Amino acid sequence: MKAGIQRLAVVLVAVAVASTATAARQREGVHPVSGRVYAGTMGVSGAPWLDRMQRDREEAPGQALRIIGITPGSAVADVGAGSGYFTLRMARMVGPSGRVYANDIQQGMLDIIREKVETMRLDNVTLVLGTQDDPRLPPASLDLALMVDVYHELQAPQAMLQKLHGALKPQGRLVLLEYREEDPSVPILPLHKMSVAVAKLEVEHEGFRLARVNEDLPWQHVLIFERK
Repeated sequence: MKAGIQRLAVVLVAVAVASTATAARQREGVHPVSGRVYAGTMGVSGAPWLDRMQRDREEAPGQALRIIGITPGSAVADVGAGSGYFTLRMARMVGPSGRVYANDIQQGMLDIIREKVETMRLDNVTLVLGTQDDPRLPPASLDLALMVDVYHELQAPQAMLQKLHGALKPQGRLVLLEYREEDPSVPILPLHKMSVAVAKLEVEHEGFRLARVNEDLPWQHVLIFERK
């Protein structure tokens, strides 16, 4: 009896230590499942870089959206929309019967998008100010949630993925575009790259399934996930 109590005590201590270590890693900006260090969020001052002329050649956004496949009438979310580089393209693709939710955690970025939307007279874009752990998107409303060079910057990726899972329709898709860590020729800092293996490990842990990987873009993976 005494030995059993001692074994139980050892197990409880081990669980407590593991929980404390996990909490500490999360506070330090390290993913508790993969051990990946989170990159920092780009500030509003980085908006001109998002709209740089070279981006069309480096990232081939039109090709990326064709790979993903966006149909007229779809409800899509540009999560971490930044300056709206992809928001505006998707708004044209979904058409007047569709809806694009431009989500960002910085009001300054949304202000930039608002000005572009008004200039282009688009009425199918909804601006959404989210937080690090909640995109604040309508539940079960999305055909697609897209993150372009964003996922690696999330400071609470597990909570964000769980919220996005709830915002997707049953057949909805989550798509990540991330710079290829496996390719040393991609001229991006290592902290801002991701491997397919790490992305799969982290995202599938939160209720998704990696359905397709496309490597046709110049620098990025196209990672298409479905709800489990």
